[in-house]
Amino acid sequence: MDRTKDLWKRGEVAYGAWLSIPSSLSTEAIARAGFDYVCIDLQHGLIDDANCAEMLVAINATDATPFVRVPANDFAAINRALDAGALGIVVPLIHSSDDVYQALSACRYPPEGTRSYGPVRAAVTHGADYFARANDEVACVPMIETRQAAEEVEAIAAMPGVDAVYIGPNDLSLSLGQPPGADNDGPYARAYESIAKACAVHEVAVGIHANAELAPKHAANGFRMITVTSDLGTLQRGAQRELAHAKRSG
Repeated sequence: MDRTKDLWKRGEVAYGAWLSIPSSLSTEAIARAGFDYVCIDLQHGLIDDANCAEMLVAINATDATPFVRVPANDFAAINRALDAGALGIVVPLIHSSDDVYQALSACRYPPEGTRSYGPVRAAVTHGADYFARANDEVACVPMIETRQAAEEVEAIAAMPGVDAVYIGPNDLSLSLGQPPGADNDGPYARAYESIAKACAVHEVAVGIHANAELAPKHAANGFRMITVTSDLGTLQRGAQRELAHAKRSG
C-alpha cells in the first residue's frame, strides 16, 4: 500500500505539496523534502503530458505518493495519468454523484470500472503485478468546489471506491457567492463543516487545498489530506525572505 493510503487507513494526516512548474528538478527537490504526497496540477499548472511523465519519474524515486490533478473529469486524461505512473487522481469540478461515478469508472480496471488496459510506465515503476494491485492502490479523489457538490456531499462520500474528497476553497467560495479565499466564513465555513462531517460518517478521508498556517486547524477538524505548499509558492516566499534578509543586513 502506498504511503498516503496507508496513513488514511491508520486515521492519520497526509501532508502534501502542489506542483505547477514543469520541471523534473524542482519536482524532485519538493518530493525529497518529506511530503507524504506530491500532486502534479494539469488543470491550472503550466504542465503538459510529457512534462507530467518526467515529473512522475522524479516523484517515483522518492517515498511520496504521486498524485495528478487531471484537467477535467475525462476518461482519456485519467487513463493517461495513471498509465504514466500516478497512484492518485484528483478530479476537478465535480458536481454530482454521477460525475463521481464517471471518475471512479475511469480509475478502475474491469469489473470494478472501465479503465483501459495499457499501463506502460505504471507497470515498469510499480511492478509486474501492477494490474492485480491497481484497483486497490489507486486513489480516486473527487473535488468538492461547487455549491451543487457541497449539497450532494453525503451521496458523494457514500459512493464505494471514493478514497477521499478534496475541497477547493477558492472555487467553492466563488460558487457560494463569496470572493476566493483559503478560509472564508459564512456559507463557505458552513459547507466546510458539513463536508467534514459527511466524510467522517462514511469513513472517507477529507482533504483541502491549504497552507502551513491553516494546516493545524484542518487537522484538528479531521482533515487527513492537507496540501501545505506549492512549488511556486515556496519559490516566491523563499526569494522574498532572502531578499528581505539581505536588505535588513545591509
